[in-house]
Amino acid sequence: MPLRHVARLLIPVAALGLSVSAAPAFADDPHSMHNMQHAHGDGAATNIGEAGDAAQATRTVEVDMRDSMRFSPGTLTVRRGDTVRFVVTNSGKIRHEMMLGTAASLTEHAKMMQQMPGMSHAEANAVTVEPGQQKTLVWHFTQAGTVDFACLEPGHYEAGMRGVINVR
Repeated sequence: MPLRHVARLLIPVAALGLSVSAAPAFADDPHSMHNMQHAHGDGAATNIGEAGDAAQATRTVEVDMRDSMRFSPGTLTVRRGDTVRFVVTNSGKIRHEMMLGTAASLTEHAKMMQQMPGMSHAEANAVTVEPGQQKTLVWHFTQAGTVDFACLEPGHYEAGMRGVINVR
């Protein structure tokens, strides 16, 4: 991919205050961005909580992602102060992810993902899971309220692949 095309893709990302790994892997297809990863912010606590320490997990929740564009369970309730170990399984045949955020941030991020298909996340609040695989996400819920989660693979969010965590 010519450098000017990469720059056109990265400039909007930089304008959003996002960072992209310095060396995307284009592997066999020079026109592909499938292995590119990006990260947001510095991982500091936000209104949705903060990255958790697996040794401090107070609860484990198994989450299944399906090609029907649904999470199971789609709604969870946790207590403020809980550190939850999410064991996220992709039982489908296509890649899925689970990203925690606010409804507004997930909606905005889904729009960006439409522009950069194939990108995977490198944040503490997200896991990208290949078909038949399983990953763990550990999150500390610091405030009462609502934390949304979604799959931001292009088209998945729009198809309804999202859920809600009620923090009491």
